[in-house]
Amino acid sequence: MKQVCIQGLGFVGAAMAVAVASARTSAGKACYQVIGVDQDTAEGRRRIEALNRGDFPFPTTDAYLQAELQRAIHQKNLLGTKEEHVYETADVVVIDIAQDIEFDQEQPEFDLTNLENAFISVARRVPSGSLILVETTVPPGTCERVLTPLLNKELMKRGLMEDAVHLAHSFERVMPGDKYLNSITNFWRVYAGATEEAADICEGFLNTFIDVDRFPLTRLDSMTASETTKVMENTYRAVNIAFIDEWTKYAEAIGVDLYEILDAIRIRPTHSNIRFPGIGVGGYCLTKDPAFAPASVRQFFNDPSLKFPFSDLARKINNEMPSHSAERVVDLLGGSVTNKRILVLGVSYRPNVGDTRYSPIAALVDSLEKKNARATVYDPLVEYWQERQMPVHQSLPSADLFDAVIFAVPHEEILKLDLYAWLAGAKPAILDAANCLSRAKRQKCRRAGVLVESLGRGEGL
Repeated sequence: MKQVCIQGLGFVGAAMAVAVASARTSAGKACYQVIGVDQDTAEGRRRIEALNRGDFPFPTTDAYLQAELQRAIHQKNLLGTKEEHVYETADVVVIDIAQDIEFDQEQPEFDLTNLENAFISVARRVPSGSLILVETTVPPGTCERVLTPLLNKELMKRGLMEDAVHLAHSFERVMPGDKYLNSITNFWRVYAGATEEAADICEGFLNTFIDVDRFPLTRLDSMTASETTKVMENTYRAVNIAFIDEWTKYAEAIGVDLYEILDAIRIRPTHSNIRFPGIGVGGYCLTKDPAFAPASVRQFFNDPSLKFPFSDLARKINNEMPSHSAERVVDLLGGSVTNKRILVLGVSYRPNVGDTRYSPIAALVDSLEKKNARATVYDPLVEYWQERQMPVHQSLPSADLFDAVIFAVPHEEILKLDLYAWLAGAKPAILDAANCLSRAKRQKCRRAGVLVESLGRGEGL
């Protein structure tokens, strides 16, 4: 049985490990022995231990993912470890190391040190003929201008020829939530190799765990083209979201329902993916990826004259979006939130996941607290908010404890909340910032004397 190592057991790597372990032959036997490798740190050990006992390392509502993990553990073809010597017997190593960038700077710059060190630890050990597949989202040019020279240098030290180990890039499109695992195994993939042979080997590997009959693979001419594809598609989405911000404020100002308008626009197939109002952009991709192309042009391609006005403006707008929600709460409470008790429902960056990385809710809470509000946060999927070093309520507090409530994330539990029963006569001001409340719920509360308003809707809508 071939061995596949997944380097990095974060939100992508952990799910990728389960996806590859779920690959089966036509006879129903496992295709691979999968080993997930993480660092010898408290967090790395936590992820490894969780995986080895059959618990996904992060909160998830995906029952299919949980079931496939349990099956892999039962059949003993998935293991977590901190030992790097496992690369020595790998047929394939998938690189899933997070690549950060200071995306809120005027001219963002990236530092590849962590990725380079992780890559070298693989390049020093993998056997001849193996495949290193970079799945991490990286600045365009990383694989060809940084990782290929590093690989060749390590191979030369080992007395091996260039291309003795194959290098390819195929970015992830992982979408945590109810279809977490399906976003890997039942979704389109783009890929490219350093050589035609590397691309062929990469294609063969992807074919084994992705339903390519329904979701055909797309081969590009170069790894730089593959890297650019990921960065561009995420930048497009970030720009789309930023575009909606001005129309959110416009709808509120002139007294129309932007959700109703967007539904009417989405009828056109060419406009079906237009976004919707919200507190802001969060998560590990849409926040930082628009900064990669401008930074790579400066740092890799030495062309500081090339400008990205849409990308730069989208980053700026998206970073500022949470403050608008905070101002709406100030208005609802008569112009001041000083010493007001405010409950925020949801802290993760998207519904039905426990991922708080770059969540816009952090900026919302910061903005409220700078105005001297007293914020309390609730999220059914988050026990501890790592970025803010604070515990999170996982049981919904009583409504009568608060002056205002913000519906921030449309988790399933929040959407199903019997709002009228939960209020039980309490009358906090309510801001629906994530389209959690139906028109019927809003009207019922208003008839009971509760002030309810929404992002993207005019007053009383």
